[in-house]
Amino acid sequence: MTLIQLKYVIAVAGENSLNDAAKKLFISQPSLSSAIHLIEKEIGIEIFTRSKTGITLTPQGKEFIGYARQVVEQYALLDAKYIAKTDVKKKFSVSMQHYTFAVNAFVELVKQFGMDEYEFEVHETKTHEVIDNVKNCKSEIGVLYLNDFNRNVLTKIFSDYGLEFHELLYCGIYVYIWKEHPLARKKEIALEELMEYPCLAFEQGEHNSFYFAEEVLSTYQYKRLIKANDRATLLNLMVGLNGYTLCSGIICEELNGKDYCAVKLKSDEKMTIGYIVRKEANISIIGQKYLEEISKFKDKVLS
Repeated sequence: MTLIQLKYVIAVAGENSLNDAAKKLFISQPSLSSAIHLIEKEIGIEIFTRSKTGITLTPQGKEFIGYARQVVEQYALLDAKYIAKTDVKKKFSVSMQHYTFAVNAFVELVKQFGMDEYEFEVHETKTHEVIDNVKNCKSEIGVLYLNDFNRNVLTKIFSDYGLEFHELLYCGIYVYIWKEHPLARKKEIALEELMEYPCLAFEQGEHNSFYFAEEVLSTYQYKRLIKANDRATLLNLMVGLNGYTLCSGIICEELNGKDYCAVKLKSDEKMTIGYIVRKEANISIIGQKYLEEISKFKDKVLS
């Protein structure tokens, strides 16, 4: 396996077409096709599925591409630093479930390190994509939660994918609502009191299993339920429909504003928010700093 072959595979994955990738690489389509077949034979997996409509990555191919990109990017850094002697920006990427505090920690990280030396990526996305992004090296760190319900299933997936989970925050369950909600001034709220209000949940796409839900108590039979794709929409629905969601209770007014509050749910349920990384991976200095920023929110965990 050579660096050139890895670059060929990455180019084909980016174009989803052998012809287009060949033009971009300035080689013939048969030569590129032959190179792809050789590397697939060498590693013993099918990277691409060919059809009349084009070429797509197989599940194994997606994982391989993640590692291939990492190798090529690391070589580019070595080449720039020691051969071409030019400055190349280092990269840091994190994926997360929809947690404002995780975004807030990212904001603080960027402020501290600046954008002159680093290229940053943040993916606030579905649970399965958080896992996939870390597995496929798209992100160094993934932030998500475990509880008694999803722990065994997700831990098995982590193990199968060569990932490991580390605890950051241990939280109770809170009802997140806008401050003008009829229940906003209560000290505690029971689930029965919420029946007439819409529960707001993040849609999980094709992986819409209870185990991938971002909200705890995912198997509860809610009378009214609305699913959305992004946090901004959920906040609008909280105001427009007196909707609510269940969360850790960690409030970040710096990003969401002062119009929302968290009220303790009458439940003994707990959630462990943590991060996943590839097993035996050495977390980068900037990655360690990001985790330190999240850990600062321990002081904001409500009792």
